[in-house]
Amino acid sequence: MPTLDFPPFRLPPDAEELRTEVRAFLKGILPTLSAGERFKSWNSRSPEFSKAMGAKGWIGITWPKKYGGAEKSFLHRYVITEELLANGAPAGSHWVADRQSGPNILRYGSEEMKDAILPRIVKGECFFSIGMSEPDSGSDLASVRTRADRVEGGWRVNGTKIWTSGAHRSHYAITLLRTSGQREDRHRGLSQLVIDLKSPGITIRPIINLNGKHDWNEVVFRDCFVPDSMMLGEEGDGWLQVTGELAYERSGPERILTNIHVLKELIRIVGRQPGHHAQEVIGKLAARVWSLRQMSLSVAGMLQAGKSPAVEAAVTKDLGTHFQQDLPEIARVLGESDAADENDIEEFLDVCQMATLAAPAYSIQGGTTQILRGIIARGLGLR
Repeated sequence: MPTLDFPPFRLPPDAEELRTEVRAFLKGILPTLSAGERFKSWNSRSPEFSKAMGAKGWIGITWPKKYGGAEKSFLHRYVITEELLANGAPAGSHWVADRQSGPNILRYGSEEMKDAILPRIVKGECFFSIGMSEPDSGSDLASVRTRADRVEGGWRVNGTKIWTSGAHRSHYAITLLRTSGQREDRHRGLSQLVIDLKSPGITIRPIINLNGKHDWNEVVFRDCFVPDSMMLGEEGDGWLQVTGELAYERSGPERILTNIHVLKELIRIVGRQPGHHAQEVIGKLAARVWSLRQMSLSVAGMLQAGKSPAVEAAVTKDLGTHFQQDLPEIARVLGESDAADENDIEEFLDVCQMATLAAPAYSIQGGTTQILRGIIARGLGLR
């Protein structure tokens, strides 16, 4: 029977040295942001901050120098990501392009596409969304119905994508489409196109979340023309591409640290002399987040070594989702009973409320719990 494998892994010394540099940069730039902006982190979009990151060379840091990258390892990028999340930096504008769209273009895009897009991403001037989920399909990507039909010089796209984060502020969306066969064909006949979101035939409609914010969108394509040069890889390679890129999306620090500010605020308000119960609760939370970090680091090490730890990434994301959804309520209950200074409690409860309203989305981002457990079951030979 197959087993899960999380080999111990430590970051190399030069990656830890980069951490010091990133912290100094964030310390200099973040005090100008409001508390609300800092707490939203990778869901908070600041093109100015992304340009500042680009000027430091910290977007696309793993990419070849010919496209503006620094040819560093994924472990250097891991350190940058951890620090952005731990400090609540507004990294949302360039997040998707840096994490998965750019690497996808680097691996599967034409040379023309790489030259046109990658240097702009590295400078923090070009942002991406992900066009995968659809109405009535959710995260079951094999059942997508949005089609791209062959026409002279390219493809004509019709269909609808949903839960498309930041589409109203992004330049492009890498979009999974059915280019041959029918929905019942599942994994066959799927391809990915890099679609300019300003193209004629695209309508972007807002979806307001529980916090009353506009981040998600419904993106409707009606006879939208996409040139051949914007196809990723070969026609029909879409399933292979999306399953590969989701390993990066599912196991990164954002699946553990998105609302880590709640734990930091909890530790602050219980003071330097917390009671035994508070010590026990905070100790258990710290143990969970530390274990998850070790699992995430292990997956990062396997990815750096060229492996494809899809099952381990799914386990990390599933457990990380539960931790991040449990944290706000555990913190609220402890904060109300053990706050050292009652003057702190009102602001702390606001932080918990914001985190609670954001928490349901963690079950969707990067694949629903049901989809992830299906991947885990298949990987362990249980179905």
